Amino acid sequence: MKKWINHPKVEGKASRQAHCDLPEDTYERELGKEGFFGPASHMYHRHPPTGWSDFEGPLHPRAFDTTKIETESPSPWDASELMHNASTRIRSWTCSGRMDALARNSDGDELLFVHDGAGDLYCDYGHLRFRDGDYIVLPRGTMWRIASDAPVRLLLIEATGSSYMLPDKGLVGPHAIFDPAMLDTPAINDAFRAQQGEDEWKVVVKRRNRLSTITYPFNPLDAVGWKGDLAPVRINWRDIRPLMSHRYHLPPSAHSTFVANRFVICTFVPRPFESDPGALKVPFFHNNDDYDELIFYHAGNFFSRDNIHPGMMTLHPCGFTHGPHPKALKHAFQAKAKATEEVAVMIDTRDALDVTGAAEAIEWTGYVDSWKG
Repeated sequence: MKKWINHPKVEGKASRQAHCDLPEDTYERELGKEGFFGPASHMYHRHPPTGWSDFEGPLHPRAFDTTKIETESPSPWDASELMHNASTRIRSWTCSGRMDALARNSDGDELLFVHDGAGDLYCDYGHLRFRDGDYIVLPRGTMWRIASDAPVRLLLIEATGSSYMLPDKGLVGPHAIFDPAMLDTPAINDAFRAQQGEDEWKVVVKRRNRLSTITYPFNPLDAVGWKGDLAPVRINWRDIRPLMSHRYHLPPSAHSTFVANRFVICTFVPRPFESDPGALKVPFFHNNDDYDELIFYHAGNFFSRDNIHPGMMTLHPCGFTHGPHPKALKHAFQAKAKATEEVAVMIDTRDALDVTGAAEAIEWTGYVDSWKG
């Protein structure tokens, strides 16, 4: 048995309620365990905790612009790998339209986030239409391909050696944020049957990050039916109904969408700002010392960042304080609009992410200096 060392105390000038009614002329910083689920303390500082004048070393915050990746390919195995650790691989892929072979990931479940474009996905289980903003979860071993009349830009997130699951929604119950009934699955329909045939098809399988090719004298997507409780699922960010509190700024963990081994995926979607005069309207400064934080910006204007446009990614390694950009601080208690407008995908990993050369080639190296007040 083990138990956290727990002894709540108050020292000096402090707010009794986190993220609300801060002492005058102070900036709040949260130090916590287990992301936002474990014990935490809140410091109240005279200066912004990100008000550094210089930052040297590999821990600095970083930003990457995936819109600068110009390569198109019919295969997801040609995607630009940007970051990875033992639990996940994160890739940016522009599908040239129609895949000329089937893909199968035998290293773990694959999550496709459609950043731009629309089309059809064919897999073992049938046919699925997709559009921008869709999450598509493909269980490990699923054979699949994309067919589209125009290029499709996707973020690929592999759950290496594990599976995607839904988060425990606790007190709000399983139907909050999105009802599981909103998850769409592929259909054995006319479009699926029409693509079947006796033409030769290849399946390119990834295992231990190496590729093998299996050739069939027919299309192996030839199912006539299936049953069970394992299947690809799709949900669009437009179907997510975020948790909100008009009197309290909720932590990012309240916006969890999928969980896997040693990382979690959250979705930020438009929502009203907090209306209580004493409640923070921007993310609170926090250390998040148990996770690396990677955010992919899909659409809109991310209210707590500056000079970030759709298609960019930011990486905040654990070990330093981060929070709202300096320009966002002036709106900490007075929102500049009635609601947020950003859509973003956040990947929080328990283990440090390794940044690849492909990511460094599209890095905005001035991002760390943009935090200077």
